[in-house]
Amino acid sequence: MRCVNYIVRENPRARRINITVRRDGSVFVTKPRRVSTREVEKFVRESGEWIERMRERFSKLPKTSKIEPSKKEYNKFKRTARDEVARRLEHFTKFYGFSYRRLSIRNQKSRWGSCSRRGDISINYRILFLPPHLADYILVHEICHLQELNHSKRFWELVGKASPDYRERRKELRKFERGLLTD
Repeated sequence: MRCVNYIVRENPRARRINITVRRDGSVFVTKPRRVSTREVEKFVRESGEWIERMRERFSKLPKTSKIEPSKKEYNKFKRTARDEVARRLEHFTKFYGFSYRRLSIRNQKSRWGSCSRRGDISINYRILFLPPHLADYILVHEICHLQELNHSKRFWELVGKASPDYRERRKELRKFERGLLTD
């Protein structure tokens, strides 16, 4: 693995080291106060292959910050989105022990996903353009609707099992919505 340049940010609320690869290929590491520089360096080295995979994935995406919901873009990325979403859904359905009936990849203007009473999950193809931790949050959210078709306390407790920092992820997702979803 080649040398990775990264920026370290300390967050007193962080419970573990977290790496974020941005669309431009830059790498940010968030760490709790108690974690040493040596531990961060080791974690980054061990995550090298994942960092390179994320950089490669982002390098194949359009360079614009706003992805218009055109049929051409949708057709170009639909298969990749289906493969990636199906792989991550498999992980999370195993985690929860839930199963869904059908997966649809759609070109929606204002939604990231939905889940029907029948167990059909629909996901916006533009989930591909999100950082992986936000894409995972969306999938966890929809999977939890298989059990709870509402946003009750029980629903958020379910979400919290796989995504304990879901509140922060929701806030971060809103920033991306302005750039990726159009009216």
